[in-house]
Amino acid sequence: MGKKSKVVFSTNPDYLDEVIKNVDTLPKEEQQLRVWLKRLGGGRLLTVVKEFVGADDELLSLGKVLKTKCSSGGTVKNGEILIQGDHRDKIVNLLNEKGYKAKASGG
Repeated sequence: MGKKSKVVFSTNPDYLDEVIKNVDTLPKEEQQLRVWLKRLGGGRLLTVVKEFVGADDELLSLGKVLKTKCSSGGTVKNGEILIQGDHRDKIVNLLNEKGYKAKASGG
């Protein structure tokens, strides 16, 4: 897991960028991903992949693969992958096939 910093404030404007770039990505077999189903207004559903430990560019890459495999739109935001629609079971299977440890979570 990446280094945790206890810095509350820094005068260095590039400090946050340095911390984010130095995050170590866990190997696939050590990742403990959780796949949630979130209900939005109007009966819409959103599949959310949480608890990825690693660099943002690797999370973006994984998000792109999942969006392509599900043939659905989505985004990566705040360390989570958001996929439009109910794709929880499909995403859990895809992640497990790729070597990640993934479980369906939530109600």
